[in-house]
Amino acid sequence: MNHENTFAVIRYKNRNGVTSWRVSGWLRGVRIRKNFKTREEAGADKAAMELGAEQAASGLRSISTCLTIEQVRESEAAFQRLGTRSRSLSFYLDYALTNYRDPVNDKPVVEAAREYLALRELDHKQGHLSHRQFTSFRCELRALEVTFRGKLVSDLTAAVLAEFLKRGQVSRKSYNNRRGLIGAFLKYCLQVKDWIAVNPIDKVPHYRGLGHRRGSAPTLTADQCAEIMKWAEENHGGKLVPFIALCLFAGIRPDLYEGEISKLDPKSVRLDTGVIHIEPKVSKVRMKRNITIQPNLAAWLQAYPLDDFPIMPVGFRRLRLKFRKHFKLSHDILRHTFISMHVGKFRSMGDAALQAGNSEAIIRKHYLDLKSTEEAEQFFGILPVRAAQPKVARPAAFPPEQVAPLPIAV
Repeated sequence: MNHENTFAVIRYKNRNGVTSWRVSGWLRGVRIRKNFKTREEAGADKAAMELGAEQAASGLRSISTCLTIEQVRESEAAFQRLGTRSRSLSFYLDYALTNYRDPVNDKPVVEAAREYLALRELDHKQGHLSHRQFTSFRCELRALEVTFRGKLVSDLTAAVLAEFLKRGQVSRKSYNNRRGLIGAFLKYCLQVKDWIAVNPIDKVPHYRGLGHRRGSAPTLTADQCAEIMKWAEENHGGKLVPFIALCLFAGIRPDLYEGEISKLDPKSVRLDTGVIHIEPKVSKVRMKRNITIQPNLAAWLQAYPLDDFPIMPVGFRRLRLKFRKHFKLSHDILRHTFISMHVGKFRSMGDAALQAGNSEAIIRKHYLDLKSTEEAEQFFGILPVRAAQPKVARPAAFPPEQVAPLPIAV
């Protein structure tokens, strides 16, 4: 038999003559009867019973909790929004805590890029980062500022970064280089500053196996080298002769800003011992090496002594740019030519590696059998037209006591 959930408070007289207040009614088919000493206690219990009945009818439950009313309501709303999803509320909460950044951690791309570039500039000044690498960071971060001006670092996604890296019909190698630079910046944003929750660069694809596709190094022929040295003698008063000769006949790295040629001390070029000393502070790989001065290089340096013809003369940048444009030379081609000619003449990869500051594996992979012995002999036989200039001894100054005093006018 089904009974309605109804309750009433009635006055009840016990057998001993004491009056009580009884809560009587039905709860889910069960008869309820409770006696209380006061009407107030009976009324409170009646209200609790009615609330329990309403909760039972609507699926509500009465539990003890430390949450406030507002927190309980918000929790109920969250569970209702989950609906029939298979994951728990804790799963979605963990995801939000991992990926959502509070506004206090939001950082505009422009400000973040400039802050990171300032750190790389400090590394560059302290000698921990090469000029070429710092320039790459600066160019890439400036492009990032322009492209994503007004955006936050947390707005950068794998999709937009992939399109950013492809700008300008870039080669695959340059694409990978850009990805590495931006990845370093985003790693700083994630691990040091907590501006992002995950590094989106991890989901940006990169090209694999490009390092194994590089074949033989680009080089010049002996005839081209002879033409270059002739041009160097006939133009700009021979100012570029020492620079070109040292790069071409000694394989010194020619980079203008941080290359070995820009840091080479003329005193390290020892014609008396026939050796060029490349100190660790000059070397790209921070290791000392000695380069043997071949007879034709000695002839060039005697005809154009470094005391009178500096390695980097006045207006060097402009003259060097004209020289490269005139012969359409790629970077390091003078050095590549020296190494290949050295292997062609002396047939020793080990000695070529010592002279050039490379490993034998690199010599074998990129320079072996590029030049014949005959062409190498022709290369090392390129000599200057200008004859070696004899050193003129400067007259010694007279000691003060041997100098006649000037007559004094009276």
